[in-house]
Amino acid sequence: MGTQKFKMNRVINQLDLLYESGYLSGDEVYIQRGHSMKSKYFPSDELIDKSKFDEIIEKSDIVICHGGTSSIITALNNGKKVLSIPRKANLGEHVDDHQHEIVTAFSEAGYIEVLTNINKLEETLNNVLDKEYKRYEQNNRLAKFILDNIIKN
Repeated sequence: MGTQKFKMNRVINQLDLLYESGYLSGDEVYIQRGHSMKSKYFPSDELIDKSKFDEIIEKSDIVICHGGTSSIITALNNGKKVLSIPRKANLGEHVDDHQHEIVTAFSEAGYIEVLTNINKLEETLNNVLDKEYKRYEQNNRLAKFILDNIIKN
């Protein structure tokens, strides 16, 4: 959920619902929750250092994250499938909707999956498991990618 001062409780609530329905088990999810609420079922930390973050990413099959470029790029650089849930300003999760622009560009380029309706998390996770994504090759051209795909539009 990032390190921003804003909460993203809707994501943790939905993960807890998926646990209660039997879709997820307690050992399948770890949450770096930032300033969001604690999960009822999944282990979490408010903030973690880079080495623990890297260790958790390495063990993951899918990384569910907000729309911050650092989270997305770290997961992609580790060859992970990414399901990004951009923060929404109208829910008080950020000051504007720039994350939506970022994740849309990554999604349209074929790198990640985007979820805007949190109630479709289970369906979207199933789709991510079955879908192949373009492999992101870090070549120090992220700024050009963002310029070409976000600022130009």
